[in-house]
Amino acid sequence: MRSAFDRLLSWFGLAAAILLLIGAGLAFWSSAFIHDQVSAQLKDQKITMPSGEAIQDPEVKPYLEQYAGQQMTTGDQAKAFADHYIWVHMQKSGGGKTYEEVSGEYIGMLKDPNSDKAKMAELGELRQSLFMGNTLRGLLLNAYAFDKVGSIARIGGIVALVGGVLMLVLSGLGFRHARKVDAGDAPVAAQAPPASS
Repeated sequence: MRSAFDRLLSWFGLAAAILLLIGAGLAFWSSAFIHDQVSAQLKDQKITMPSGEAIQDPEVKPYLEQYAGQQMTTGDQAKAFADHYIWVHMQKSGGGKTYEEVSGEYIGMLKDPNSDKAKMAELGELRQSLFMGNTLRGLLLNAYAFDKVGSIARIGGIVALVGGVLMLVLSGLGFRHARKVDAGDAPVAAQAPPASS
């Protein structure tokens, strides 16, 4: 009975090991696919990370200095560029106002026939600049998010691989133990009584 229970648990362990190893393979494939796609899409944009005078601003330099002059190919570079270069410039050019606020002000000026045309043209340019900045920022942050998903998939793959190997070892030990129990339960052959003299 103990032997049958050990075998049953070992078969379940073996099935779990196979599922974990398949899951690990899929997670590693997903991770590689995502990282390759993010890298390829970013390379196609041919964005060179700013360097020199462009990153001397103390709100920019600590985040972009390590990437200065490199071609953007990773999610981390995309996030640094989006959050610490584009966003900083948008905040400064818009005086802390968001695209939505500037756009609302611009639309209000369009409706007022007495609006200052020069100021309205300037506000229109700022509105367009903030819109383009928001768009590029959103695209880069999406690349960063997908890149992180790829990293999480890789971690999941490692965990599944370790779990699968561990389950294989435990299943093997379970089968071995079942064989030992079977051998211990086998009837001992009757020994012939010693010959009497």
